Parts: sequence; structure tokens; C-alpha cells
Amino acid sequence: MRIWQRPIQFKSIHTKIALAFSCLILCTTIILSYSAYRLSTVAVTDTSLEYTKQLIEQVNKNIQTYIGNMESISALSLSNADLKRYLALNNPKGTEGVQLASQISSYFHAIVASRNDIASIVFAGSNGAVVSERMDANFKSYAELIAQEWYSKASKVNGDVAISPSHVQHLYKDEYKWVVSISKQMPNPLPGAASGVLLVDLNYNVINDLCNQIQLGQRGYVFILDQAGDLIYHPQQQLIYSGLKSEDIPTLLQAKDSTFHTQEKEQSKIYTVRTTKFGWKIVGVTYAGDLSGNKKGMQLTSAMWGGISLIIALAISILLSVTLTKPIKQLEVHMKQVEKGNFDIRVDVEGANEISKLSRTFNLMISKIKELMNQTLKDQEVKRISELKALQAQIQPHFLYNTLDSIIWMAEMGKVDEVVTMTSALSKLLRSSISKGEELIPIAVELEHIQNYLTIQNIRYRNKFTYEVEVESDILSCRILKIILQPLVENAIYHGMKHLPERGHIRITGRRIEGDIELKVMDNGVGMGEEKLKMLMLKTRQTESGKGFGLHNVNHRIQLYFGELYGLQFESELEEGTTVTVRIPAIPPIHFDNEN
Repeated sequence: MRIWQRPIQFKSIHTKIALAFSCLILCTTIILSYSAYRLSTVAVTDTSLEYTKQLIEQVNKNIQTYIGNMESISALSLSNADLKRYLALNNPKGTEGVQLASQISSYFHAIVASRNDIASIVFAGSNGAVVSERMDANFKSYAELIAQEWYSKASKVNGDVAISPSHVQHLYKDEYKWVVSISKQMPNPLPGAASGVLLVDLNYNVINDLCNQIQLGQRGYVFILDQAGDLIYHPQQQLIYSGLKSEDIPTLLQAKDSTFHTQEKEQSKIYTVRTTKFGWKIVGVTYAGDLSGNKKGMQLTSAMWGGISLIIALAISILLSVTLTKPIKQLEVHMKQVEKGNFDIRVDVEGANEISKLSRTFNLMISKIKELMNQTLKDQEVKRISELKALQAQIQPHFLYNTLDSIIWMAEMGKVDEVVTMTSALSKLLRSSISKGEELIPIAVELEHIQNYLTIQNIRYRNKFTYEVEVESDILSCRILKIILQPLVENAIYHGMKHLPERGHIRITGRRIEGDIELKVMDNGVGMGEEKLKMLMLKTRQTESGKGFGLHNVNHRIQLYFGELYGLQFESELEEGTTVTVRIPAIPPIHFDNEN
């Protein structure tokens, strides 16, 4: 009885390791043999679904590119000068109207002839003008044309593009074509003036070919829905309309871009949905039974390789158990020393096996820990500098986009001299903003930067404001973070004086206060109430998920570089104006010793 009361004892530890490895490997092999075919099936299914997602994504991109091209053609056609003149005629059927209609028709015909995916281009104006790519088109009556959905829908979307589902288009007498229509109203900045709608009919076969070439298993297919649930394309569209086949359209309309399963008459269908930027849903349908593959063959293969692996692993475990014991024990003793905080310890183990490598790695790890403790402090400093540069990079594009908009506007107005002046100021401004990669620049350089910026904006807004700069001369050589004042002046112009009925005024001052420098940007603009001022101050203290808020970036840069005691302060009253105060420490200029 005493034999059964005592556990079985082994004289050597390598026997215990060999037995433990053998039991572990045996159990693992049994589990793998049981579940291998299920795992293989899941892997095959996941791979197939991922491939399906990629195909649907490609169809989505192709459709968006195609529709985008059609939208570009619509915009190009609406920009035609003859078309605008034709729309402005009171009598489009007069001599001038007939001549313009012929020119426009030739222009439309050239577009249609260059693309086999466009069925027709038609323009209908509110002045009764109707023209297409056909010279002698036999249109339906004007009243019937403007009563069609493409005309009314485009008139309701305020200049956006209206896209219809696939339908039979009836523009010409005795002619019916299966198309997808894109219509857009001509933008008209003058209220009460004549308007019109351009229709581009796309050949349905183009979308049919795009979707037909996608193969999703043996029975899978692709179809397209619009925002209202109407079918743009379906390989079995007639069966859908006749009620012999159905799709779970309500669920698809509510579904986001994802993959989900449905059960239909004892067979599982898998829907993969992607939504285009204009609201169409590209839906891929696959059948779960097509994705399974040969389950029995995968099971037998997994069992065979599991058995082979078991034999090899058992043999290796016996060899390892003999050689692992002593080095592991030695390594354990040294690790306990490290646990007590002794990082100067080293393990000396001879040989080239895994334990020897582990020992050398252990020695290397102890050395690296010391290095990393010192490196951590350096990394924190590098991170702070990187944040400064990233915040600065957010402000520069913000300024550049607005300045280039101004130059483009002046160029379009034909003001060549002012464009030259603005471009020259922009060149100087960009050159000063680069400042040879330095973060701190003299205040005089920053003021030159803002002078160039004010020159550009003053020309852009046609002397909408005046400005003056009054900065004490003894602080001009002190250093400041570059591009600090420009976002403040920009806010003063855009939010303070842009909507003033009279000319505004911006005043920039600077002075030394004890050991600090105080710069102020003041305007006599519309100002803001107490509630809005509180919201503005709150925004300068919160991160806005990468939106690049200008005042927040300026305040954040100052505080990152100089500390929380410095930054921006705001004062404002409605109809009185706004004052933004920048407070920074007085940093003297750098003097270089030229003596040998």
C-alpha cells in the first residue's frame, strides 16, 4: 500500500523532462488530429473571403473611377462657352440659336465619338433650348423631356451630380435604350437667370462587363444597389423583377462596409458589401459550400503530418532533456541575482547550443538594460523636438494654401502687376520661414515674415485693412519660434475684419516685461462675446484629433518649447475687436566668436 501512497520518483531530471515533453506532445497531437480539418477549413474560407473582399474592393474602385470620369465629362461639357451663350438666348430657335446648337452638337458628338461607353449627351435649358450630340435629333416634346426624372432630380440637388439606377431611357421618338444616367444642373451665379441640365447616358453594357468578369466561386456573383435600394446591376435582374429570385435588400441598405452571413433555403450565403463615395453599394455574394474545399483530404493530411511530427518531437525531447539540465540550473542562479538588482553579473557557459546562446543573450540583455535606461532620457528629448517640428509642419501648409488661393484669384482677374508683387512677397516669406532649418529666429526676421504676409493679404482684400508694427528696437535681436505671428494675423483678417463694412486696422506691438517679451496682435474687427471667447481659449488647450487648428498649434508649440507659463492670451469685445497676447521668455541672440 505504501508504494501507491508515494509518487513515482525518477533519479534524473532529464527523464522527467523527456516524460513531460512526451505527454505534452502526445496530447497536442491528439488535439491537432481532431481539429486539423476544422482549422484548415476555416483557413481556406478566410482566404477565399479575403480574396472576395479584394475583388469587391477592386470593382468599387473601378466603378468610382468610371463614374468620376463621367462627372468630369459633365463638368467639361457644362463649361463650354457656346453652351452658356445658347442658354442665355431668349429665342434659342432663332438664327443665332440654330448656329450655336450646331456648334454645341458637334462638340457633344466629338465627346461621344471618342468614348464607346457613352450612349448620348443631351442638354435641356429652361429657355426651351434642347441640344444633343445628334445634329437632327428627333426629340420628344420639350415638356416631356423636362418632366423626366433626370431633369427634375438634377434641379433638386443644387449643382451636385444626380445618378440614376439602370433604366430604359426614352429621349428620342421610337428609341429605347437601357442606360445609367448622370445629370447635373449648370451652375448659375445670377439669380433669376436661365438654367439648364446636362444629361450623360452611360451604356449599361460597360457596368455589366465590369461585374461579369468577377468570378466568386462556382455560383457567386456581384450586384450593385443605389441609395434607395434600386438595382443598378444584377446578373439575374429579370428574375429579381419577376419575383423568382430575391436579395435581402433592406439588410444590405443598413449594412456598413463589412461581410456577413445569411441563411436561405438550407444554404448559407455570404454578403461582402462596399459603399462608393456617391452612395452605391457594391455587393459580392458567395456560397459557403463553395469555400469549404476537400475537408476529408485536409484531415488525413493533417493527421499524417501530426504523426510524423510526434515521432520526431519525442526523439528530440529525449536528447534535449539530457543537455538542458545543468546549464539551465546555472542560468537560474544568475537570474536570481539579477532579480535582486545586480546588473553587473555575467554568465559564463561554454558551447554552441541553445542554452549557451541563451546565456550570451542573457549577458547582452543585462548590458542593454543599462543602455536603455540612459537612452530613455535621450528619446524623450528627441520626441519633444519631433513634436515641435510636426506642429510647425501643420502651420506651414495652412499659410501656403491661403496665399496661393490669393495669387490664383488675382491671376484669374488679370492683375499681372499685383500677381508679381504677391509672388515676390511670397518668395521672400517662404525664404524667411525656412530660416536654414533653425527653430529659433530673431524677432526682426519674424516681423519681416509677417510684413510680407500682410502685403499679400492687403492686396488680396483690396486694401480692406491697414496695419502698423510698433516693436521696441531692443528686442528685435531676441529670438522667437518661427511662424508664431502669422496664424494670429490670419485669424484677425479672416474672423475679425473680413466681414467689416468699413476698413479695418491691425496693430502689432512688442515690448520687454521684466525677463519676458510680450507681443500683441490687435484688430478693430467684429470681436466676440464672452461665451465664444471661452470656447476659443478652451480649444487652444485641447488636441483636436489632427485637425491642425492654427491657434492650438501656436499655443502648443510655445508651451512645448518654453513651458506651461508661456503661451497665448485673448481679450475681445463684440464690435470692439480682439487682442491676442503672445508671452515668451527673452532669449538673447547667438554671438559667434570669430577670434582664432
